[in-house]
Amino acid sequence: MNVPGWFADSSHWTGPDGVPAQVGHHLVYTLLALGISLVIAVPLGMFIGYTGRGGALVVGSANALRALPTLGALVLLFLLISSSVSGQAVYLIPTTAVLVLLGVPPILAGTYAGIQNADSGAVGAARAMGYTRAQILIRVQLPCALPLMLSGIRSATLQIVSTATVAAYVGLQGLGRFILDGRAEADFTKMTAGALLVAVLAIAFEVLFALVGRFTISPGLRRSETSSIRSRPSPAIPVPGT
Repeated sequence: MNVPGWFADSSHWTGPDGVPAQVGHHLVYTLLALGISLVIAVPLGMFIGYTGRGGALVVGSANALRALPTLGALVLLFLLISSSVSGQAVYLIPTTAVLVLLGVPPILAGTYAGIQNADSGAVGAARAMGYTRAQILIRVQLPCALPLMLSGIRSATLQIVSTATVAAYVGLQGLGRFILDGRAEADFTKMTAGALLVAVLAIAFEVLFALVGRFTISPGLRRSETSSIRSRPSPAIPVPGT
């Protein structure tokens, strides 16, 4: 395999099937699924964390849906809607749906856990100052929950990015085309290049979320997290002969 040579070939970087175009398609599927996941999971997680109702049922159901085989669910949804939907939507709807099934559980869990585990002292102080329940949620619990929420969103994004390659199985574009077409052509260099591009895109999102966390999470919360990690007891190291 000559993967560097594949990337050095200018023909792979131009046209509708080139790397930039396929990265663009991959990003569209990723951001669409992530946006829908956020719209579903964040309000639901806030409600569960705020009221403490239905947490086990909703989170358990979300995780059960997440356990569905992605490719099988994609093909099933495609077959179910193919008779009633036409155009690109017949491919885009099932692809987006299976990616949303992956994205909702970690965002939901992060939001729910972050709201419930908000600093009780800060919540009590806000209540003593006369804040309403809604004000406590927006001004105290949500900022305290931000680290866990961002962690859930980061996890969801990485899962969606790595799984969006399944779009190629129903005829859509994206980085999965390199993997699927390379397999059909027995071109393992092309398959490897596609996998590397997906990995690089995932790393780019990882770096982006690290930067977002640095600029959006309160320094006080970052210090408290660091202090809690440092204060944990170190595991005992066995001494030979004892």
